[in-house]
Amino acid sequence: MPCTSEYGVWSEQWNCYLSRAIPQPPATAPEWEGHEQGDGAIYECRIPTGGLQGAVWLATPPDAADAGPTPGEVAQIAVERMNLRAVEIGMSPDPDGPGVVALPTWLWVHDPGEQTFGPITRTASAGSVTVSATARVERIVWDMGDGTQVVCTGPGTPYEFRFARQASPDCGHIYTRESGYRPGQEYTVTATSEWVVDWEGAGQSGSLDVDDLSRSVQVSVGEAQVLVN
Repeated sequence: MPCTSEYGVWSEQWNCYLSRAIPQPPATAPEWEGHEQGDGAIYECRIPTGGLQGAVWLATPPDAADAGPTPGEVAQIAVERMNLRAVEIGMSPDPDGPGVVALPTWLWVHDPGEQTFGPITRTASAGSVTVSATARVERIVWDMGDGTQVVCTGPGTPYEFRFARQASPDCGHIYTRESGYRPGQEYTVTATSEWVVDWEGAGQSGSLDVDDLSRSVQVSVGEAQVLVN
């Protein structure tokens, strides 16, 4: 709901728009709740679809700043509850062993679970606003350390020995130069997860930006003359 409208200021406490009653009810009116006229004021409680819902006594005028969080802000709370994490890198040849120029490198998400790849859904509430948000990885950008980026829209395919020297069917790379010229004589491979978050609630819907999550490993790539030639 907008914080202010022609009906007054939105109140999360009363779940309606509040506007000062004109004229104020007589001192004997029950809405004063025992308070004297001049001690605070009576405010009419209205909703756009239902009209006047009643009247309440307030010591101070309602403030639009107290209208409560927006659905988008509540959606952010839902995202924080997801505890999203960067992926664990799956790679062949294994980063702990030497890679070889011209030999296909396979890339995949080693742990494609809810918190690392999605989809994951969480719900959050604040006042009368309840929002459900769903997050998923839209793509993973692999920076291979040699000036090349590989963009994969899926988790990739784990390598198996039966694949021998085949290239990955969906997420891979081939190094064309050994890593000896790089600092530490290794390439830094970084997998960056780019998330998409869609939310809906309180009659609204939208999307949120989520910080990209990254993880890196160091790999050594050498030359094997029999493969290069």
